[in-house]
Amino acid sequence: MFHDCQFDAFHLEVRDTYAVPSESEELRRFLIGEPPTVDYSSRLWVKTIRDTTARGVAVRCVRVVSVPHSDYQRWLLTITDSNIAAGEDIRYLSRHLAGQVPTDDWSLYDDVRVAFNLVDGDGKPNGMAVTSDPGVAEYCRAVRDRLWRQAIPFADYAAGVHVRQ
Repeated sequence: MFHDCQFDAFHLEVRDTYAVPSESEELRRFLIGEPPTVDYSSRLWVKTIRDTTARGVAVRCVRVVSVPHSDYQRWLLTITDSNIAAGEDIRYLSRHLAGQVPTDDWSLYDDVRVAFNLVDGDGKPNGMAVTSDPGVAEYCRAVRDRLWRQAIPFADYAAGVHVRQ
């Protein structure tokens, strides 16, 4: 979907943990204090971000997280620099400050197309549902705009300025 995007790709992440099989080994290593075995800047996601932003498309993300952070979110904070370097604007918002948030992650492309990330009962990726329904897109734009105004840029959040709110 990023390849067809013209001006804006926004992603909302609302889960405190993800069961992505390709991440499990690196998360395990992080939890026991071992160094990573991968170069996060060479991941496919980071390449996609780099290619998309090079075309002039804004790529933005809000991560709504619980505080204290889950193990997964603590790990994610340590690897997000590669996304930022690729051009993704990531902001954080503590769950208790966010108000009502959707229960599912989704992406909004060019304000009109929404892709919901589906997960199974264990939190593992289970496909995607895509819609261009104007009512759904309008709802997602309103959520995006509200949360984006509240969220804190990654660098400030990672520096600990707002982590203990």
